Amino acid sequence: MSTLLKNQIHTVTIDGYTSEAYGVARVEGRAVFVPRALKGETWQIRLVKVTESAVYARGEMLLQPSPERRESLCPYFGKCGGCDTWHMSYGEELRFKLDRVNDALKHIGQQTVLAEEIIGSDAVTRYRNKGIFAVAAQDGAVQCGFFRERSHELIPVDSCLIQNELSERAAKAVTAFLLSSGIDAYDEASGKGTVRHVFCRKAVKTADAVVCVVSARGFGDRTLSLVAAIREACPEASGIVLNINKTKGNTVLSGDFYTLWGRADMTDELCGSVFSISPQAFFQINPPQAEKLYNRALEYAGSGELAFDLYCGAGTISLCLARHYRRVIGAEIVPEAVENARENARTNGIENIEFICADAGKAAETLAKRELHPEAVVVDPPRKGMDEKAIHAIASMQPDRVVYVSCNPATLARDILRLSSCGYTLQNVTAVDMFPRTSHVETVCCLYHQKDKFFSVPYEPKDVK
Repeated sequence: MSTLLKNQIHTVTIDGYTSEAYGVARVEGRAVFVPRALKGETWQIRLVKVTESAVYARGEMLLQPSPERRESLCPYFGKCGGCDTWHMSYGEELRFKLDRVNDALKHIGQQTVLAEEIIGSDAVTRYRNKGIFAVAAQDGAVQCGFFRERSHELIPVDSCLIQNELSERAAKAVTAFLLSSGIDAYDEASGKGTVRHVFCRKAVKTADAVVCVVSARGFGDRTLSLVAAIREACPEASGIVLNINKTKGNTVLSGDFYTLWGRADMTDELCGSVFSISPQAFFQINPPQAEKLYNRALEYAGSGELAFDLYCGAGTISLCLARHYRRVIGAEIVPEAVENARENARTNGIENIEFICADAGKAAETLAKRELHPEAVVVDPPRKGMDEKAIHAIASMQPDRVVYVSCNPATLARDILRLSSCGYTLQNVTAVDMFPRTSHVETVCCLYHQKDKFFSVPYEPKDVK
Protein backbone atom coordinates (compact mmCIF):
# COMPACT_ATOMS: atom_id res chain seq x y z
CA MET A 1 0.00 0.00 0.00
CA SER A 2 1.24 3.49 -0.85
CA THR A 3 2.50 5.57 2.06
CA LEU A 4 2.54 8.87 0.15
CA LEU A 5 1.15 11.77 2.15
CA LYS A 6 0.65 15.48 1.60
CA ASN A 7 3.67 17.67 2.47
CA GLN A 8 6.19 14.82 2.19
CA ILE A 9 9.54 15.83 0.66
CA HIS A 10 11.14 13.60 -1.98
CA THR A 11 14.10 13.81 -4.35
CA VAL A 12 13.11 12.68 -7.84
CA THR A 13 14.25 12.52 -11.45
CA ILE A 14 11.75 13.65 -14.08
CA ASP A 15 11.29 10.94 -16.72
CA GLY A 16 8.42 12.22 -18.86
CA TYR A 17 5.60 14.71 -19.39
CA THR A 18 1.84 14.82 -19.01
CA SER A 19 -0.31 16.08 -21.88
CA GLU A 20 -0.29 19.51 -20.16
CA ALA A 21 3.55 19.57 -20.14
CA TYR A 22 3.88 18.84 -16.40
CA GLY A 23 6.97 16.83 -15.52
CA VAL A 24 6.36 13.23 -14.41
CA ALA A 25 8.40 11.46 -11.72
CA ARG A 26 7.95 8.11 -9.95
CA VAL A 27 7.68 7.77 -6.17
CA GLU A 28 6.90 4.36 -4.68
CA GLY A 29 5.78 3.26 -8.12
CA ARG A 30 3.26 6.07 -8.48
CA ALA A 31 3.34 8.84 -11.08
CA VAL A 32 3.84 12.27 -9.52
CA PHE A 33 3.07 15.40 -11.58
CA VAL A 34 5.37 18.40 -11.13
CA PRO A 35 4.51 21.68 -12.92
CA ARG A 36 7.30 23.29 -14.97
CA ALA A 37 9.77 20.45 -14.43
CA LEU A 38 11.70 19.18 -17.45
CA LYS A 39 12.55 15.67 -18.51
CA GLY A 40 15.95 14.60 -17.15
CA GLU A 41 16.00 17.10 -14.28
CA THR A 42 16.52 16.23 -10.61
CA TRP A 43 14.20 18.01 -8.17
CA GLN A 44 13.42 18.15 -4.51
CA ILE A 45 9.63 18.15 -4.45
CA ARG A 46 6.83 18.55 -1.90
CA LEU A 47 3.64 16.54 -2.35
CA VAL A 48 0.66 18.91 -2.40
CA LYS A 49 -2.23 16.61 -3.35
CA VAL A 50 -2.47 12.85 -2.97
CA THR A 51 -5.55 10.99 -4.21
CA GLU A 52 -6.26 7.46 -5.36
CA SER A 53 -6.03 8.55 -9.01
CA ALA A 54 -3.23 11.15 -9.04
CA VAL A 55 -0.39 12.70 -7.08
CA TYR A 56 0.64 16.35 -7.54
CA ALA A 57 3.77 18.01 -6.23
CA ARG A 58 5.44 21.41 -6.11
CA GLY A 59 9.08 21.82 -7.04
CA GLU A 60 10.92 23.01 -3.92
CA MET A 61 14.49 23.03 -5.27
CA LEU A 62 15.97 22.31 -8.71
CA LEU A 63 19.04 20.18 -8.00
CA GLN A 64 20.12 19.39 -11.56
CA PRO A 65 18.63 21.46 -14.41
CA SER A 66 18.14 20.28 -17.96
CA PRO A 67 20.20 21.94 -20.71
CA GLU A 68 16.82 22.52 -22.40
CA ARG A 69 15.59 24.79 -19.57
CA ARG A 70 14.99 28.43 -20.52
CA GLU A 71 14.07 31.58 -18.61
CA SER A 72 10.49 32.51 -19.46
CA LEU A 73 10.10 35.65 -21.57
CA CYS A 74 6.51 36.05 -20.35
CA PRO A 75 5.87 37.57 -16.91
CA TYR A 76 2.44 35.90 -16.76
CA PHE A 77 3.69 32.37 -17.36
CA GLY A 78 2.28 30.08 -14.69
CA LYS A 79 -0.42 32.60 -13.76
CA CYS A 80 -2.80 32.82 -16.71
CA GLY A 81 -3.96 29.61 -18.36
CA GLY A 82 -2.68 30.43 -21.84
CA CYS A 83 0.83 28.97 -22.21
CA ASP A 84 2.55 25.83 -20.95
CA THR A 85 6.08 25.62 -22.36
CA TRP A 86 7.93 28.93 -21.92
CA HIS A 87 10.32 27.13 -19.52
CA MET A 88 11.71 24.83 -22.22
CA SER A 89 13.65 25.28 -25.44
CA TYR A 90 11.63 25.14 -28.63
CA GLY A 91 13.41 21.92 -29.60
CA GLU A 92 12.32 20.30 -26.34
CA GLU A 93 8.77 21.58 -26.90
CA LEU A 94 8.66 19.86 -30.29
CA ARG A 95 9.97 16.60 -28.80
CA PHE A 96 7.35 16.78 -26.05
CA LYS A 97 4.56 17.30 -28.61
CA LEU A 98 5.73 14.51 -30.90
CA ASP A 99 5.91 12.14 -27.92
CA ARG A 100 2.43 13.27 -26.84
CA VAL A 101 0.96 12.28 -30.22
CA ASN A 102 2.76 8.94 -30.27
CA ASP A 103 1.88 8.08 -26.67
CA ALA A 104 -1.80 8.57 -27.52
CA LEU A 105 -1.52 6.48 -30.68
CA LYS A 106 0.18 3.63 -28.78
CA HIS A 107 -1.76 3.58 -25.53
CA ILE A 108 -5.24 4.77 -26.59
CA GLY A 109 -5.29 3.88 -30.27
CA GLN A 110 -3.32 0.61 -29.93
CA GLN A 111 -1.36 1.53 -33.04
CA THR A 112 2.14 0.57 -34.15
CA VAL A 113 2.35 3.17 -36.94
CA LEU A 114 3.60 6.38 -35.31
CA ALA A 115 4.52 9.92 -36.31
CA GLU A 116 8.18 10.22 -37.21
CA GLU A 117 8.05 13.96 -37.89
CA ILE A 118 6.74 17.14 -36.33
CA ILE A 119 6.64 20.28 -38.47
CA GLY A 120 7.79 23.22 -36.36
CA SER A 121 6.63 26.82 -36.63
CA ASP A 122 8.81 29.55 -38.11
CA ALA A 123 7.32 32.02 -35.58
CA VAL A 124 6.94 31.17 -31.90
CA THR A 125 5.74 34.63 -30.79
CA ARG A 126 2.98 36.95 -32.09
CA TYR A 127 1.73 34.16 -34.36
CA ARG A 128 -1.99 34.18 -33.48
CA ASN A 129 -4.29 35.88 -36.01
CA LYS A 130 -7.12 35.69 -33.45
CA GLY A 131 -7.16 37.07 -29.93
CA ILE A 132 -9.89 36.68 -27.30
CA PHE A 133 -9.47 38.82 -24.18
CA ALA A 134 -11.82 38.28 -21.27
CA VAL A 135 -13.25 41.38 -19.58
CA ALA A 136 -14.20 41.38 -15.88
CA ALA A 137 -14.17 43.43 -12.70
CA GLN A 138 -10.91 42.96 -10.83
CA ASP A 139 -9.78 44.87 -7.73
CA GLY A 140 -12.70 47.27 -8.09
CA ALA A 141 -12.03 48.15 -11.73
CA VAL A 142 -12.75 46.80 -15.21
CA GLN A 143 -9.76 44.80 -16.48
CA CYS A 144 -8.93 42.69 -19.53
CA GLY A 145 -6.81 39.57 -19.61
CA PHE A 146 -7.10 35.79 -19.42
CA PHE A 147 -8.55 33.38 -16.91
CA ARG A 148 -6.28 31.49 -14.56
CA GLU A 149 -6.08 27.82 -15.53
CA ARG A 150 -9.19 25.83 -14.55
CA SER A 151 -10.88 28.89 -13.07
CA HIS A 152 -12.80 32.05 -13.89
CA GLU A 153 -10.37 34.23 -11.97
CA LEU A 154 -9.20 36.96 -14.33
CA ILE A 155 -5.46 37.56 -14.61
CA PRO A 156 -5.03 41.12 -15.95
CA VAL A 157 -2.57 41.03 -18.86
CA ASP A 158 -0.86 44.07 -20.31
CA SER A 159 0.86 42.25 -23.19
CA CYS A 160 0.71 38.66 -24.44
CA LEU A 161 3.65 37.39 -26.49
CA ILE A 162 1.60 34.95 -28.60
CA GLN A 163 -1.20 37.41 -29.51
CA ASN A 164 -1.09 39.92 -32.33
CA GLU A 165 -0.66 43.48 -31.07
CA LEU A 166 -3.94 44.65 -32.61
CA SER A 167 -5.86 42.36 -30.26
CA GLU A 168 -4.13 43.93 -27.28
CA ARG A 169 -4.92 47.46 -28.42
CA ALA A 170 -8.55 46.59 -29.09
CA ALA A 171 -8.99 45.02 -25.64
CA LYS A 172 -7.35 47.98 -23.91
CA ALA A 173 -9.48 50.46 -25.90
CA VAL A 174 -12.72 48.73 -24.93
CA THR A 175 -11.63 48.48 -21.28
CA ALA A 176 -10.71 52.19 -21.19
CA PHE A 177 -14.07 53.07 -22.78
CA LEU A 178 -15.96 51.11 -20.10
CA LEU A 179 -14.01 52.83 -17.33
CA SER A 180 -14.57 56.31 -18.75
CA SER A 181 -18.26 55.63 -19.40
CA GLY A 182 -19.01 54.01 -16.06
CA ILE A 183 -20.16 50.78 -17.76
CA ASP A 184 -19.68 47.57 -15.78
CA ALA A 185 -18.10 44.40 -17.11
CA TYR A 186 -20.35 41.35 -17.26
CA ASP A 187 -20.59 39.30 -14.07
CA GLU A 188 -21.31 35.64 -14.80
CA ALA A 189 -22.65 34.87 -11.31
CA SER A 190 -25.29 37.61 -11.26
CA GLY A 191 -25.85 38.03 -15.01
CA LYS A 192 -25.47 41.78 -14.58
CA GLY A 193 -23.07 44.06 -16.45
CA THR A 194 -22.24 44.41 -20.11
CA VAL A 195 -19.00 43.42 -21.87
CA ARG A 196 -17.81 39.81 -21.66
CA HIS A 197 -14.98 39.52 -24.20
CA VAL A 198 -13.12 41.40 -26.90
CA PHE A 199 -12.51 39.21 -29.95
CA CYS A 200 -10.16 40.33 -32.72
CA ARG A 201 -9.12 38.61 -35.92
CA LYS A 202 -6.35 39.99 -38.15
CA ALA A 203 -5.56 38.79 -41.67
CA VAL A 204 -2.04 37.70 -42.53
CA LYS A 205 -1.96 38.31 -46.29
CA THR A 206 -4.42 41.23 -46.55
CA ALA A 207 -4.90 44.41 -44.54
CA ASP A 208 -8.24 43.32 -43.03
CA ALA A 209 -8.88 43.18 -39.29
CA VAL A 210 -12.20 42.85 -37.46
CA VAL A 211 -12.85 43.75 -33.81
CA CYS A 212 -15.86 42.07 -32.19
CA VAL A 213 -17.16 43.25 -28.81
CA VAL A 214 -19.01 40.43 -27.04
CA SER A 215 -21.61 41.87 -24.69
CA ALA A 216 -24.67 40.79 -22.75
CA ARG A 217 -26.52 43.88 -23.97
CA GLY A 218 -26.13 46.87 -26.28
CA PHE A 219 -24.68 50.34 -25.61
CA GLY A 220 -27.60 52.55 -26.70
CA ASP A 221 -26.63 56.14 -27.39
CA ARG A 222 -23.01 55.41 -26.42
CA THR A 223 -22.50 53.03 -29.35
CA LEU A 224 -20.91 55.68 -31.59
CA SER A 225 -18.49 56.62 -28.79
CA LEU A 226 -17.45 52.96 -28.48
CA VAL A 227 -16.83 52.75 -32.23
CA ALA A 228 -14.79 55.97 -32.14
CA ALA A 229 -12.66 54.66 -29.27
CA ILE A 230 -11.87 51.40 -31.09
CA ARG A 231 -11.14 53.16 -34.40
CA GLU A 232 -8.76 55.57 -32.69
CA ALA A 233 -6.83 52.76 -31.01
CA CYS A 234 -7.01 50.43 -34.05
CA PRO A 235 -6.90 52.58 -37.21
CA GLU A 236 -6.14 49.50 -39.34
CA ALA A 237 -9.44 47.84 -38.38
CA SER A 238 -11.71 47.15 -41.37
CA GLY A 239 -14.80 46.35 -39.31
CA ILE A 240 -16.31 46.56 -35.83
CA VAL A 241 -18.99 44.07 -34.78
CA LEU A 242 -21.20 43.77 -31.70
CA ASN A 243 -22.17 40.26 -30.57
CA ILE A 244 -25.07 40.19 -28.10
CA ASN A 245 -24.39 37.00 -26.15
CA LYS A 246 -26.92 36.34 -23.37
CA THR A 247 -26.06 32.70 -22.82
CA LYS A 248 -24.87 31.29 -19.50
CA GLY A 249 -21.45 29.68 -19.34
CA ASN A 250 -18.18 30.37 -21.10
CA THR A 251 -19.18 30.22 -24.78
CA VAL A 252 -17.53 33.30 -26.31
CA LEU A 253 -19.56 33.83 -29.50
CA SER A 254 -23.29 33.16 -29.45
CA GLY A 255 -26.51 34.97 -30.26
CA ASP A 256 -26.94 37.91 -32.64
CA PHE A 257 -24.28 39.88 -34.51
CA TYR A 258 -24.55 43.54 -35.54
CA THR A 259 -22.08 45.39 -37.73
CA LEU A 260 -21.38 48.74 -36.05
CA TRP A 261 -18.90 50.00 -38.62
CA GLY A 262 -17.14 48.75 -41.76
CA ARG A 263 -17.38 45.10 -42.79
CA ALA A 264 -18.13 42.16 -40.50
CA ASP A 265 -16.31 39.65 -42.71
CA MET A 266 -12.55 39.54 -43.03
CA THR A 267 -10.72 38.52 -46.20
CA ASP A 268 -7.48 36.53 -46.12
CA GLU A 269 -5.53 34.15 -48.36
CA LEU A 270 -4.60 30.55 -47.64
CA CYS A 271 -3.06 27.93 -49.93
CA GLY A 272 -3.56 30.14 -52.99
CA SER A 273 -7.26 30.84 -52.39
CA VAL A 274 -9.04 33.93 -51.09
CA PHE A 275 -11.36 33.46 -48.10
CA SER A 276 -14.09 35.60 -46.57
CA ILE A 277 -14.38 34.81 -42.85
CA SER A 278 -17.27 35.87 -40.61
CA PRO A 279 -16.65 36.28 -36.86
CA GLN A 280 -18.50 32.99 -36.23
CA ALA A 281 -16.63 30.96 -38.85
CA PHE A 282 -13.69 28.73 -37.99
CA PHE A 283 -10.39 29.79 -39.53
CA GLN A 284 -6.95 28.56 -38.53
CA ILE A 285 -5.22 30.69 -35.88
CA ASN A 286 -1.72 30.30 -37.35
CA PRO A 287 -2.19 30.52 -41.16
CA PRO A 288 1.47 29.93 -42.18
CA GLN A 289 1.45 26.68 -40.21
CA ALA A 290 -2.03 25.88 -41.49
CA GLU A 291 -0.68 25.93 -45.04
CA LYS A 292 1.94 23.33 -44.06
CA LEU A 293 -0.76 21.24 -42.36
CA TYR A 294 -3.14 21.43 -45.32
CA ASN A 295 -0.39 20.64 -47.82
CA ARG A 296 0.37 17.45 -45.91
CA ALA A 297 -3.36 16.62 -45.76
CA LEU A 298 -3.59 17.11 -49.53
CA GLU A 299 -0.63 14.78 -50.07
CA TYR A 300 -2.47 12.13 -48.05
CA ALA A 301 -5.80 12.78 -49.82
CA GLY A 302 -4.31 12.37 -53.31
CA SER A 303 -6.58 13.07 -56.28
CA GLY A 304 -9.57 11.51 -57.95
CA GLU A 305 -13.23 11.92 -58.82
CA LEU A 306 -15.01 12.67 -55.52
CA ALA A 307 -13.94 13.83 -52.05
CA PHE A 308 -15.90 14.81 -48.93
CA ASP A 309 -14.76 17.43 -46.42
CA LEU A 310 -16.60 17.15 -43.11
CA TYR A 311 -16.37 19.93 -40.47
CA CYS A 312 -15.38 22.16 -43.39
CA GLY A 313 -15.72 25.58 -41.69
CA ALA A 314 -15.33 28.36 -44.24
CA GLY A 315 -14.21 25.82 -46.82
CA THR A 316 -10.44 26.10 -46.54
CA ILE A 317 -9.67 22.40 -47.06
CA SER A 318 -12.60 21.97 -49.47
CA LEU A 319 -11.27 24.60 -51.86
CA CYS A 320 -7.82 23.02 -51.74
CA LEU A 321 -9.32 19.58 -52.50
CA ALA A 322 -11.27 21.04 -55.44
CA ARG A 323 -7.98 21.58 -57.26
CA HIS A 324 -7.28 17.84 -57.13
CA TYR A 325 -10.74 16.26 -57.37
CA ARG A 326 -13.38 16.55 -60.07
CA ARG A 327 -16.05 17.05 -57.39
CA VAL A 328 -15.93 18.02 -53.70
CA ILE A 329 -18.73 18.17 -51.10
CA GLY A 330 -18.19 20.01 -47.84
CA ALA A 331 -20.36 19.95 -44.70
CA GLU A 332 -20.51 22.32 -41.74
CA ILE A 333 -23.05 22.91 -38.95
CA VAL A 334 -22.61 26.71 -38.64
CA PRO A 335 -24.89 28.42 -41.24
CA GLU A 336 -22.72 31.56 -41.45
CA ALA A 337 -19.66 29.43 -42.14
CA VAL A 338 -21.51 27.54 -44.90
CA GLU A 339 -22.45 30.84 -46.53
CA ASN A 340 -18.81 31.95 -46.20
CA ALA A 341 -17.72 28.69 -47.85
CA ARG A 342 -20.11 29.17 -50.79
CA GLU A 343 -18.98 32.77 -51.21
CA ASN A 344 -15.34 31.67 -51.06
CA ALA A 345 -15.94 29.15 -53.84
CA ARG A 346 -17.59 31.84 -55.98
CA THR A 347 -14.79 34.34 -55.28
CA ASN A 348 -12.15 31.83 -56.35
CA GLY A 349 -14.08 30.72 -59.44
CA ILE A 350 -14.38 27.14 -58.18
CA GLU A 351 -17.50 25.44 -59.54
CA ASN A 352 -16.85 21.75 -58.83
CA ILE A 353 -17.83 22.09 -55.17
CA GLU A 354 -21.01 21.82 -53.07
CA PHE A 355 -21.64 22.77 -49.44
CA ILE A 356 -24.36 21.47 -47.14
CA CYS A 357 -25.35 22.75 -43.69
CA ALA A 358 -25.44 19.84 -41.24
CA ASP A 359 -23.40 18.30 -38.44
CA ALA A 360 -20.84 15.76 -39.56
CA GLY A 361 -22.86 12.71 -38.52
CA LYS A 362 -26.04 13.84 -40.29
CA ALA A 363 -24.08 14.97 -43.35
CA ALA A 364 -22.28 11.63 -43.60
CA GLU A 365 -25.59 9.78 -43.33
CA THR A 366 -27.17 12.01 -46.00
CA LEU A 367 -24.28 11.50 -48.39
CA ALA A 368 -24.33 7.74 -47.79
CA LYS A 369 -28.06 7.64 -48.61
CA ARG A 370 -27.26 9.42 -51.89
CA GLU A 371 -25.12 6.34 -52.66
CA LEU A 372 -22.07 8.48 -53.26
CA HIS A 373 -18.72 6.71 -53.14
CA PRO A 374 -15.84 9.13 -52.48
CA GLU A 375 -12.24 8.11 -52.89
CA ALA A 376 -11.29 10.30 -49.91
CA VAL A 377 -13.05 11.73 -46.87
CA VAL A 378 -11.29 14.50 -44.98
CA VAL A 379 -12.36 15.31 -41.42
CA ASP A 380 -11.21 18.15 -39.16
CA PRO A 381 -13.41 17.83 -36.04
CA PRO A 382 -13.35 19.90 -32.83
CA ARG A 383 -11.44 18.72 -29.75
CA LYS A 384 -14.12 16.21 -28.78
CA GLY A 385 -13.45 14.30 -32.00
CA MET A 386 -16.04 12.46 -34.08
CA ASP A 387 -19.15 10.72 -32.84
CA GLU A 388 -19.63 7.05 -33.67
CA LYS A 389 -22.58 7.81 -35.96
CA ALA A 390 -20.31 9.86 -38.22
CA ILE A 391 -17.58 7.22 -38.20
CA HIS A 392 -19.95 4.41 -39.18
CA ALA A 393 -21.63 6.57 -41.84
CA ILE A 394 -18.23 7.32 -43.38
CA ALA A 395 -17.25 3.65 -43.24
CA SER A 396 -20.52 2.67 -44.94
CA MET A 397 -19.41 4.66 -48.01
CA GLN A 398 -16.10 2.73 -48.05
CA PRO A 399 -13.81 5.55 -49.21
CA ASP A 400 -10.34 4.38 -50.18
CA ARG A 401 -8.81 6.64 -47.53
CA VAL A 402 -9.81 8.82 -44.59
CA VAL A 403 -7.64 11.85 -43.87
CA TYR A 404 -8.05 12.97 -40.27
CA VAL A 405 -6.88 16.39 -39.08
CA SER A 406 -6.95 16.63 -35.29
CA CYS A 407 -6.25 19.15 -32.52
CA ASN A 408 -6.51 16.51 -29.76
CA PRO A 409 -4.24 13.43 -29.80
CA ALA A 410 -6.44 11.54 -27.32
CA THR A 411 -9.68 11.76 -29.31
CA LEU A 412 -7.75 11.20 -32.54
CA ALA A 413 -6.34 7.95 -31.17
CA ARG A 414 -9.80 6.87 -29.95
CA ASP A 415 -11.32 7.55 -33.37
CA ILE A 416 -8.51 5.75 -35.17
CA LEU A 417 -9.30 2.69 -33.06
CA ARG A 418 -12.97 2.98 -34.05
CA LEU A 419 -12.06 3.37 -37.72
CA SER A 420 -9.79 0.33 -37.43
CA SER A 421 -12.80 -1.73 -36.36
CA CYS A 422 -14.54 -0.54 -39.54
CA GLY A 423 -11.81 -1.89 -41.81
CA TYR A 424 -9.32 1.00 -41.94
CA THR A 425 -5.58 0.82 -41.33
CA LEU A 426 -3.41 3.74 -40.19
CA GLN A 427 -0.58 4.29 -42.65
CA ASN A 428 0.70 7.91 -42.39
CA VAL A 429 0.98 10.32 -39.44
CA THR A 430 2.54 13.79 -39.16
CA ALA A 431 2.44 16.13 -36.16
CA VAL A 432 2.31 19.89 -36.76
CA ASP A 433 3.02 22.60 -34.18
CA MET A 434 0.27 25.15 -34.75
CA PHE A 435 0.40 26.68 -31.27
CA PRO A 436 3.95 27.32 -30.01
CA ARG A 437 4.39 27.86 -26.26
CA THR A 438 1.24 25.89 -25.49
CA SER A 439 0.80 22.15 -24.97
CA HIS A 440 -1.56 21.89 -27.96
CA VAL A 441 -0.48 19.99 -31.07
CA GLU A 442 -2.17 19.26 -34.40
CA THR A 443 -1.91 15.92 -36.17
CA VAL A 444 -2.77 14.85 -39.70
CA CYS A 445 -3.00 11.19 -40.57
CA CYS A 446 -4.24 8.92 -43.34
CA LEU A 447 -6.08 5.65 -42.96
CA TYR A 448 -6.58 3.27 -45.89
CA HIS A 449 -9.32 0.76 -46.39
CA GLN A 450 -7.67 -2.61 -45.82
CA LYS A 451 -8.19 -3.69 -49.41
CA ASP A 452 -6.02 -0.70 -50.33
CA LYS A 453 -3.56 -1.05 -47.47
CA PHE A 454 -0.56 -0.74 -49.74
CA PHE A 455 -2.23 1.43 -52.33
CA SER A 456 -0.36 4.67 -53.06
CA VAL A 457 -2.22 7.58 -54.67
CA PRO A 458 -0.25 10.09 -56.76
CA TYR A 459 -0.75 13.71 -55.70
CA GLU A 460 -1.65 15.18 -59.10
CA PRO A 461 -4.32 17.80 -59.92
CA LYS A 462 -7.12 16.80 -62.25
CA ASP A 463 -8.16 18.84 -65.24
CA VAL A 464 -11.09 20.46 -63.45
CA LYS A 465 -13.56 22.36 -65.59
